[in-house]
Amino acid sequence: MNRYAFSIIKKNKDGKRVLSSTMYPKIPFRNGDRFVYPIEGDRLETIAKRYYDDTTLWWIIAKANEIRDGSYALNPAKQIRVPRNISSIISDFERLNSQ
Repeated sequence: MNRYAFSIIKKNKDGKRVLSSTMYPKIPFRNGDRFVYPIEGDRLETIAKRYYDDTTLWWIIAKANEIRDGSYALNPAKQIRVPRNISSIISDFERLNSQ
């Protein structure tokens, strides 16, 4: 699946693409969140595949951990949070970007 599958392409009234920001919801701590140490060479996409079985959900882990550039390998010595309740997070994302 495409890394940018959740990116929304907006169009003006003439049907031409327009630039706009993608809005990401806040992801509060929850009791069920996992805290894991990445394996050497892991990136956000590999963590998303491992825990969500979907690489396109990398942005959830990035937002939860305030990671702005996920194009590099994660530090195996630094623990990261993997939110569990992704259905409500995706719902919030869709609501924010449907306007």
